[in-house]
Amino acid sequence: MKRSLFLIAGCLTAVVACEPHARDLARPGSRVWLHAHNCYPEQGRWSDRLDRALSLGVPTAIEQDLVWSVDPVSKRGRSVISHEIELQGGEPTLEEHFFARIGPQLERALTENQRNTWPVLVLHLDFKTNEPEHHDAIWELLGKYERWLTTAERVTDERRAMPLEVGPLLVLTENGTGQAARFHDHVPVGSRLRLFGTLPSPDLGSNRAPEERAAAAIAASPAELIPSGPTNYRRWTNFAWDVVEHGGQSSAADWTSQDAERLGALVSRAHDQGLWIRFFTLNGHEPGRGDGWTEGYNFRSLDAVRARWRAAIDAGVDFIGTDQYEGLAALLE
Repeated sequence: MKRSLFLIAGCLTAVVACEPHARDLARPGSRVWLHAHNCYPEQGRWSDRLDRALSLGVPTAIEQDLVWSVDPVSKRGRSVISHEIELQGGEPTLEEHFFARIGPQLERALTENQRNTWPVLVLHLDFKTNEPEHHDAIWELLGKYERWLTTAERVTDERRAMPLEVGPLLVLTENGTGQAARFHDHVPVGSRLRLFGTLPSPDLGSNRAPEERAAAAIAASPAELIPSGPTNYRRWTNFAWDVVEHGGQSSAADWTSQDAERLGALVSRAHDQGLWIRFFTLNGHEPGRGDGWTEGYNFRSLDAVRARWRAAIDAGVDFIGTDQYEGLAALLE
């Protein structure tokens, strides 16, 4: 009887000890997110993308592309959501399109205070222009909503990845010119970092011919593609699919066990280093039938992309980028 009680007590102790990690949804590898690519209206069309993504009931990351727009008369600038640098006029601001829409959800999360479910949403900022004024405007906007944010203490040594204070919203950015300086270096020591960037992209020869670059991408080892772990500011890594399959989506053949092994090795490397990992953008549809989607991201059939979605889920990819929100959500459910 005593032995049974000791065994039960030991099991309960193990469960309690593991519980913080099991509920740490900000930890790399703990959750697979639908990454809603280009989740905003374009040229007056597809205004329902954000509502579609938020309605699916699965862990969701929202990508918003940002361009700095300067009024020619007042000379005042503002950050607007657009895929193209040349603006049509009428593009919404990040606050109008995103923060106003998700505010009630995040306020409810704060009220309910179920921290084991946080973050409930991820915001991915893709800066198409990197003016210092643009960075300043986004920093100030995030400060307005800092009560929602996942943050970390700014310390002197950037190499120290401080614990995240997890809020209902996690904000990520990439590695654009000047971003690390504004979003980390200029933040006073002791203040909070409000968003987190990627590791610098490996040099795969952007000036090479496409076939040479494709060969370099698929030949690079996981350690070459992900050479280090996080810093306090740089917490994730972000790849096109051509590091998994030679030539990426447009050149992909049947999905193979070797492809799955390659994908798993990249994900394991990122997670072992303590990084989130994203792959973009996994679509599958008849050529020319995309709903405003980039053709270069197309595996050319729904069956083909489903095989990659399943493999990415099985491998534990943190952020699976797609324009076909409902299709991926059905597998995640």
